[in-house]
Amino acid sequence: MKLIIAEKPSLARNICQALGSFSKKGNYFINDEYIVTWVFGHLFSLADIEYYNPNPDGRWTLKNLPCFPEKFFFELRHDKDGKVDSGVKAQFETIKALCLRDDVDTIVNAGDSDREGEIIVRTCIEKTGVKNKKITRLWLPDQTPETVRSAAAEMKNDSEYDNLASEGYARTYIDWLYGVNLTRYATLKTGTLLRVGRVIVPIVKAIYDRDMAIRNFVPDVYYAVSSKTEIDGCSVELSSKQKFEKNELSKAKELCDKYNASKAVVKSKKRKKDTVSAGKLYSLSKLQNVLGKKYKMPMDKSLAIVQDLYEKGYVTYPRTNSEYLATAEQDKVKGIISAISALGYTVKFKNNKTIFDDSKIESHSALIPTHKIPQKTSLSPDEYTVYSTILRRFAAVFCSEDCIADKTEIVVGVGDYEDFTLKGTVILEKGWTKYDDYTKKDKLLPPLEKGDTFDVNFAPVEKETSPPKHYTIETLNNYLKNPFRDEKKNVEDENDEEEYKAIFEGLELGTEATRTGIIDNARKSGYISLKKDVYTILPDGEFMIESLARMGISMDKYRTSELGVALKKVFRGEITIDDSVKLATNEISLVFSSKKDEAIIKNDIGFMGDVVGKCPLCSSDVVRTRFGYGCSAFRDGCKFSFGFEICGGIVSVEQAKKLVQTGRTDVIDSFYSKRTSKNFSARLKLEDGKAVFDFN
Repeated sequence: MKLIIAEKPSLARNICQALGSFSKKGNYFINDEYIVTWVFGHLFSLADIEYYNPNPDGRWTLKNLPCFPEKFFFELRHDKDGKVDSGVKAQFETIKALCLRDDVDTIVNAGDSDREGEIIVRTCIEKTGVKNKKITRLWLPDQTPETVRSAAAEMKNDSEYDNLASEGYARTYIDWLYGVNLTRYATLKTGTLLRVGRVIVPIVKAIYDRDMAIRNFVPDVYYAVSSKTEIDGCSVELSSKQKFEKNELSKAKELCDKYNASKAVVKSKKRKKDTVSAGKLYSLSKLQNVLGKKYKMPMDKSLAIVQDLYEKGYVTYPRTNSEYLATAEQDKVKGIISAISALGYTVKFKNNKTIFDDSKIESHSALIPTHKIPQKTSLSPDEYTVYSTILRRFAAVFCSEDCIADKTEIVVGVGDYEDFTLKGTVILEKGWTKYDDYTKKDKLLPPLEKGDTFDVNFAPVEKETSPPKHYTIETLNNYLKNPFRDEKKNVEDENDEEEYKAIFEGLELGTEATRTGIIDNARKSGYISLKKDVYTILPDGEFMIESLARMGISMDKYRTSELGVALKKVFRGEITIDDSVKLATNEISLVFSSKKDEAIIKNDIGFMGDVVGKCPLCSSDVVRTRFGYGCSAFRDGCKFSFGFEICGGIVSVEQAKKLVQTGRTDVIDSFYSKRTSKNFSARLKLEDGKAVFDFN
């Protein structure tokens, strides 16, 4: 018998539908050849710190931090009360009993076809203690019956996926190390639960940095120089590349006078019919970009819908980072094109060679429809929106009818001073655009020919510099896929070699499989907000980023990408799991080290609850609070307190002790005056029970 362990009950049912008639026996199905059972995603999770470094009172404490296990231990998932979940335990006992059956000689790992799915089922099999049985892998690009049967006939040994599993385990261990150590440290430090993670922090920080840049932006006036004239009903605008500062208006006027003394001359005109290419197929993030921009659909919602469509067999595996197909998939594409004709898509196959590229596929091809066609009435409106978006792009990419455009480029010279280029595009034949959107609008140009002249009317135009724009679903996704890309470049227009290089090297922040969940976690934690498709930072997000900075916890894109590169090296077999884990433990150790950067030590605000001295008003203890230092007798009416950040200057725990115990701090040189926009130095002193500046 072959025992198939699926990642979810829905997949188990799809496998049974493909492989024959089954009888249900409790939590598994069985026929003459197969037994099919399932896990519920993660049955096992990594044990918490107390498993390795027990703390009798059960509270979070610095005494068992940092925790770097020599060997990581997986245990059955617990419920909210900290007890082993009874349903999880019962299902594992079923799996264990089935694995140990004498008539089972082959165990099949049918986790989702990614690193997480690989280790979910692999860990479960290892925990059963089964020995000397063949373990194979059912790798499913989609869940249609035909694909399940084909994959079941061509299963490889699970050992061929060892590198994928190694990357999965390394990623899990590293995320645990950062998450539990730094979350506890930061929470103990601030007195507020801070969810510190390897990927969530740089995501929140990116939004924080952008919003701070917008908040602190001071617009500046400058002058542009442009001419607007009308020729045969068409507006012609010529804008000079030269810009002038706000005190250079006279220079701008001088340039305008020079230009206006000359006529504009058409120096050249190129006109040709050209073929406009359709967009590429969808990766998960590119699909989410379109759905967010066009339909304001949040990423967690679009992922849930496309995952459901996959489990119903209507689309291929969704958590893919590629927009390309494998060269071996051409016949498969022809079959899908034939099938979608039932929906009115009468597409003639075009062998789009640029879209078949093995070098741009890591584990999974692009997200496309399968030959299993849903009835429109069987899908909810949102499901239909997502499915039709995938379907229309697929039809456009393989449509044999080209989109033909009339492209015109006119170069206009003004005297010997400057050349201006006018471009226009008019669609002549729709081609693939009858299936998918064509985003660029037609621009009409006047009927100018080489040698023609016309008058110009240049004038200075007062403009203001613009602040950066808030991150949207699209721009945040593009940033996370390659945080080192020049954001001024149009992602769709540039060659994608740079993007795929970043993906394969591990430079991206998070992965297609994890990003949506991490961003959603940041929203649920109250760090960021999403309205329509625009992300903004929230007060709790500001508090987290600024608190981590004071603690010297740097988890920017550089650190996170460095670990991402290491994980890809594990996948390629260039380094071991232990090598990558060592990188993480070295970084985390610095947070707990006494050899911190001098500025971090100087600004150390201690831990929540630290006693800094006796209250000058009532003699009770003065303790560190969330936002500063205050009298512990505040419930009895004592109002003595002062912040640990005053006018931008940090009042460290050492300076707080000096202030409370001696009435005076040392000189603090990091205060900032908004009125003068300058830094200044001063002491703090106690005066009538208040902390005030002392400039003597």
